[in-house]
Amino acid sequence: MPADTAPTTLLSDWAPLAAGACALGESPCWHAGERRLYWVDIAGRRLLRADARGEGAEAWSLPSEPGCIAPAHGGGLVIALRSGIFRARVWGGALDSIAVLPCDPATTRANDGKCDAHGRFWVGTVYEPKDAPRAALYSIDARGSGPAAVREQVGGALTANSLAWSPDGRTLYWADTPSHAIHAWDFDAETAALSNRRLLRAFDPKPAGWQAGDPGYGGRPDGAAVDAEGHLWVAMFEGARVLRLSPDGAVAAEYPLPVRCPTMPAFGGADGRTLFVTSAAHGRSAQELAALPLSGRVLSLRVDVPGLPVNLFRG
Repeated sequence: MPADTAPTTLLSDWAPLAAGACALGESPCWHAGERRLYWVDIAGRRLLRADARGEGAEAWSLPSEPGCIAPAHGGGLVIALRSGIFRARVWGGALDSIAVLPCDPATTRANDGKCDAHGRFWVGTVYEPKDAPRAALYSIDARGSGPAAVREQVGGALTANSLAWSPDGRTLYWADTPSHAIHAWDFDAETAALSNRRLLRAFDPKPAGWQAGDPGYGGRPDGAAVDAEGHLWVAMFEGARVLRLSPDGAVAAEYPLPVRCPTMPAFGGADGRTLFVTSAAHGRSAQELAALPLSGRVLSLRVDVPGLPVNLFRG
């Protein structure tokens, strides 16, 4: 579906971070206390971090695919691996088990996720055979003295993505990427209850026979972030663009990218006005990678409206 407004930036406005390419970059988050960007390479089984320009980059090899991460209160990170949810108190240190998701790791792994304002870790999954709607969105609450409480919040999906909250914390956004639609729910921050599910925006499906680079397809919703004005920024996988959606789902702006498959935006930098976007090279054709050599890199762009601060995990 074409955007409702004209593009607001040029491909040349994007700057690639100095850090190298990922196979499948995802889950970027700005750690304000450390002034560093963290992100994961799912297919490469790595966690990465660097400064705002991508300098001083470090990589941490992990035992299985990391779907998403979040900074933790008191230091360290919470990490969703294929085998479960883990707490890492120092970079490269021990991985302490927090919870196991109620799904089969042989066919299902963690994907997009982040923390809410109360410190719960929300993790969506992807059902890799993609022949049945067996993926879901879970909340993991580890704030109590006992075992973490794992609750399935939304089910019946294939690939969980686009998780984000409105600035007032009263609306949750989420998408099942293959459905080409983003939904919104009313969110009760005290109880983590979801209600009043509604369609935020639907996108045109991929045309039959479409090949990467052909016209007529704008991509499908992948990762998302919210800015201080309440707009949802969503990476359109295979659409080579990021969209800025208003709270009612209208396209307020379109940002074309020099990569075919952006995966997730995040805001950061000292003033929260640097937009970081991870991207994918995994599974893309040699022809596409030659034409779009920044595929798999993290790209950055200065924007007018800052993003919301990253919520910290508590547990």
